[in-house]
Amino acid sequence: MAYTDLKDFLLALEKAGELVRVTAPVDPDLEISEIVQRVVKAGGPALLFERPTRGDMPLAINIFGTEKRMAMALGVSSLNEIGDRIGAMVKPELPVGWSGIRDGIGKLMQLKSVPPKRVKTAPCQELVMRGDQVDLNKLPALQTWPGDGGIFHNFGLTHTKHPETGKRNLGLYRLQQHSKNSLGMHWQIHKDSTAHHAVAERLGQRLPVAVAFGCDPAVTYAATAPLPSDIDEYLFAGFLRGERVEMVDCLTVPLQVPAHAQVVLEGYVEPGERLPEGPFGDHTGFYTPVEPFPVLHITAMTMQREPVYHTIVTSKPPQEDGPIGKATERIFLPLLKIVVPDIVDYNLPEAGVFHNCVIVSIKKRYPKHAQKVMNAIWGAHMMSLTKLIVVVDEDCDVHDYHEVAFRAFGNVDYSRDVLMTEGPVDHLDHASYNQFWGGKMGIDATRKTPEEGYHRGWPEEMTMSADIVDKVTRRWKEYGIS
Repeated sequence: MAYTDLKDFLLALEKAGELVRVTAPVDPDLEISEIVQRVVKAGGPALLFERPTRGDMPLAINIFGTEKRMAMALGVSSLNEIGDRIGAMVKPELPVGWSGIRDGIGKLMQLKSVPPKRVKTAPCQELVMRGDQVDLNKLPALQTWPGDGGIFHNFGLTHTKHPETGKRNLGLYRLQQHSKNSLGMHWQIHKDSTAHHAVAERLGQRLPVAVAFGCDPAVTYAATAPLPSDIDEYLFAGFLRGERVEMVDCLTVPLQVPAHAQVVLEGYVEPGERLPEGPFGDHTGFYTPVEPFPVLHITAMTMQREPVYHTIVTSKPPQEDGPIGKATERIFLPLLKIVVPDIVDYNLPEAGVFHNCVIVSIKKRYPKHAQKVMNAIWGAHMMSLTKLIVVVDEDCDVHDYHEVAFRAFGNVDYSRDVLMTEGPVDHLDHASYNQFWGGKMGIDATRKTPEEGYHRGWPEEMTMSADIVDKVTRRWKEYGIS
């Protein structure tokens, strides 16, 4: 199902017993984040703080904090359903017979039905503030950690456009509040908005920017998705929703934003202008240092009549972004298989903040097959930021960390089965000796073959015979043992 907007999703969560309203006044400076972290670690509900002590509107948080709520957000019962849909649409087989042709046309029509559509009026522009009327203090943004450089808006969906091609980008970046009408734009080096800004600076032009808060959950997720730059995030959001996303023209910049956003900020970034941004307690679990970043000057602030502000707490896992990362893992598996068809399954451990480690299973077919897969993953779009790859055989469940560890610890000769290399790492990576690039490691935990130089004969793993397993299972059922 498609939700009209954030409030529609919040009502659905409340009806399902997945949301709690907090009616007591709560301080956005540190207090809300401490409450949220306790709730997240306990697997608790989404929260709607109705009376934050800063700002003029309620604050919604932890709405994606479990896999159940993440699935609800995308209108499915399991996150695997979306990956299965994508897998069915990208199968390379030619259609067989009329039924195959019909199915192929149906898939194409499904894609053609979901591009965004422009509307002339929108709920997100029911209230309009321009110039001196703009005041970011109307938003109950958080200071999450004591060492943060101030107030940050952590779930603003940022819209830019390539100055020469006009190609739109939707991204999710933290935004430090510098004043009542300016924000620091934390555009990381590998992001498309950074490229748009670089072109604008080369041309000596201002870059128009629009930031939307509190969009419907499919649009919000699409902003986090690691899509190639030539894929429109709003086409992808329409695919997830099963309905076209309504977009409206901004009032002061030549961009479009979701018509049902709760709050929208419009403005521009001046070429050459930078201000110190940070420190900020990020998903790495550490404060990122102060660095110079561009500044967004806000020309208009629009909103619904009774808006709800949406944000998130970032910190050492587990946090609310865990289920968001798991959704990405499941949704993008079929697409990753197109690039690396050797993959059977993969897992992005939350403890590795989803880009530090990849566990991948393969059906091994030839010597050094695992090393081939490692290099292919390091060449696959944003998977290039992965620091550690563990490759196991197809009979290993990559989601069973105990089994993976058993093989990685026991099936590896660390003088021969480890591949060391260097390459790009995440902008926020604090372990690399040089910013933006560092060391990487691949561990081949597959069974080794004589062709790979292993001549001892790989031993047979101990397993119980099937007849004994069946016999004991029947006995357990007879005695009511679960």
